[in-house]
Amino acid sequence: MKDFAGRTAVLTGGGTGMGRELARQLVAEGCNVAMCDVSARNMAETVRLIEQDRPPQGTRVTTHIADVSDEAQLIAFRGEMAAQHETDRVHLLFNNAGIGGGGSMLNDSREDWERTFNVCWGGVYLGVRTFLPMMLAADEGHIVNTSSVNGFWASLGPHVSHTAYAAAKFAVKGFTEALITDLALNAPHIKCSVVMPGHIGTSIVANSRKVMTRRDEDALSAEDLERARARISRTGLDVSQMTDEAIQAVAAEQHRRFLEEAPMTAAQAAAVILAGVKAERWRILVGDDAVTMDAMVRADPEAAYTPEFFAVMARDVGWRLGG
Repeated sequence: MKDFAGRTAVLTGGGTGMGRELARQLVAEGCNVAMCDVSARNMAETVRLIEQDRPPQGTRVTTHIADVSDEAQLIAFRGEMAAQHETDRVHLLFNNAGIGGGGSMLNDSREDWERTFNVCWGGVYLGVRTFLPMMLAADEGHIVNTSSVNGFWASLGPHVSHTAYAAAKFAVKGFTEALITDLALNAPHIKCSVVMPGHIGTSIVANSRKVMTRRDEDALSAEDLERARARISRTGLDVSQMTDEAIQAVAAEQHRRFLEEAPMTAAQAAAVILAGVKAERWRILVGDDAVTMDAMVRADPEAAYTPEFFAVMARDVGWRLGG
């Protein structure tokens, strides 16, 4: 699919980050976009930015509230977008929504663990299930599933548990690779890609907390503070003398650093993804850090989870540790 003009795209997680930038860039090329998110406020800001970009005349953009881990909500999203876009077909499906959390099978609650897994993996699986009939009705289509570098390296380093997110992203990668043959045999007009971003400047840290607590607010609640305190304690820091204000400051700084100190912006990442779709690449690594990490894990998979491997990786990709 070399041209997005006049096509219709469905996009999950369109309220912030890469989802927002994918929506902006798709609309700028004349693509109609139906996006969903759990935050109406965030989607409204995405629409404001799209309108500020002065999209091509006649391009249609709609927003829909939907939790991608809930099949009924995705089916409702499909019905709404079909009616509002007056169409029975979809050309592009971006299963982009994701959250972090529930890193440990031992220290985190089952609810948190499964919430992360069900959004990051279930949202992709259910997204394909829900919109595949509309893609089959189109003359051509492309499914784009967002995995992560944690879809081939299941770690954040030797001192941080990361099981829920990594397991989900491995599932997304394997599912998409299996779809290559499935689609080639049964729907050859539909292509697919797995996207594996490295560190991209997004608000996933703050957004994940809001999704976990189901509160679309910036301030940390008492429950948020306890979660943050436990998470910080597991990194080896003594939190016994830290006030709630100090814990909140640490959490805010983590969010700021992840967003502002990333080697690649969400807009740059979106451009790489869309270029990969146009080139019909099934495997899209996003960021120099992703390329480096992929090469290192492939070269020495047996060592990939040792402290020594992590130290070399952190140095080679330019990560700032601590501080």
